[in-house]
Amino acid sequence: MSEIVKTEAPAYAGNLTINVTSSQGLIPIPNAAITISYTREPEAVVTTLTTNESGQTDTIALPAPSINYSTEPSEVQPYSEYNITVTASGYEPVFISGTEILPDVTAVQPVSMTPLELEGPDAPAEEDIIIPDHTLYGEYPPKIPEDEIKPMDESGEIVLSRVVIPEFIIVHDGVPQDSSAPNYYVRYTDYIKNVVSSEIYATWPENTIYANTLVIMSFTLNRVYTEWYRNQGYNFTITSSTAYDQKWIHGRNIYENVSRIVDTIFSNFLSRPGVRQPIFTSYCDGNRTTCKGLSQWGSKYLGDQGYTPIEIIHYYYGSDMYINSTTYISGVPSSWPGYDLTIGSSGQKVMQMQQQLNRIAQNYPALPIIATDGVFGSATAESVRTFQRIFGLPANGIVDYPTWYKISEIYVGVSRIAEP
Repeated sequence: MSEIVKTEAPAYAGNLTINVTSSQGLIPIPNAAITISYTREPEAVVTTLTTNESGQTDTIALPAPSINYSTEPSEVQPYSEYNITVTASGYEPVFISGTEILPDVTAVQPVSMTPLELEGPDAPAEEDIIIPDHTLYGEYPPKIPEDEIKPMDESGEIVLSRVVIPEFIIVHDGVPQDSSAPNYYVRYTDYIKNVVSSEIYATWPENTIYANTLVIMSFTLNRVYTEWYRNQGYNFTITSSTAYDQKWIHGRNIYENVSRIVDTIFSNFLSRPGVRQPIFTSYCDGNRTTCKGLSQWGSKYLGDQGYTPIEIIHYYYGSDMYINSTTYISGVPSSWPGYDLTIGSSGQKVMQMQQQLNRIAQNYPALPIIATDGVFGSATAESVRTFQRIFGLPANGIVDYPTWYKISEIYVGVSRIAEP
């Protein structure tokens, strides 16, 4: 067993929390043993952790490079990389190499573990997760230019009649023509969080992250809405190739601030007057490559100057581009009531939310069981606060828009565990 490296408090640090669940549904894995080491010195163990009853570790600080390297283009790697080994009774071990820690932000590393009881040809193949370089640091092919509005008048073309936020999308982990590349079913919001974390740095201004997230979501929803790849005979929604689509990295970590922004605006996309489809919003790094769309580094500098998200969008796409949204969200039991639920609220929506929290509590015992009486009292508020803490939302005890849909998402996930 390697000895744990004792280090002084680093000059620069980022935070890390690890969430461990079963691959067979949203079942948190308590008492999982986690070892963290330097990627370039795998025998140098930095620390060991154990997950709590919600399958989560404490948030720890880890050494990271100066923030200057991620706020200006640099040849110095702007993040530190760590290896994570996870073992738990009854599960296959998991090894992740290259978790990226940026300074002054919190990285969240999801870990999915396969039960040992799963055997036979249908069992998921065991694999180590190797996280490659970030797109702003590594070498990736530039995007092949495409028109921002797709033709939709061809006979027989499959096009959705309205913009719908899908529950899942199918990501082809390679170029479209590579039939050997695997396809992954990914929850839409998880996909967006992954791409944002892969395409820009979480140390950038919040308005810049917000604008880039809108661009990434509109790009994705254009692929969904026009059934772009299915119309070409493929069986997936989008690829992970930067030449064709956006960078998505299987198993990579995301960032807490990115997750919060996506949960808040996930039903949004970009529109132009008179155009029904979400706009195919091209973008590029703006340093090594340029394009007609958004410059990622340029948007960072605009954020530094105090530009709002829509001002950043207008700067690159013109003043007629606007933020649109849809109420059609797949995979949820009931839509957002249109107002916050808080102490004093009552009615069917409150009761439904209470019932969902109690079902979630069967998997996440840190959640207290509450009365399902349709009255939002102090006990319900405490249950909501606990839920928000577990799932990375501001713990204010109010069921706002992101909290409502996060409760719905987790409820659907835990309810499906027993389904074939």
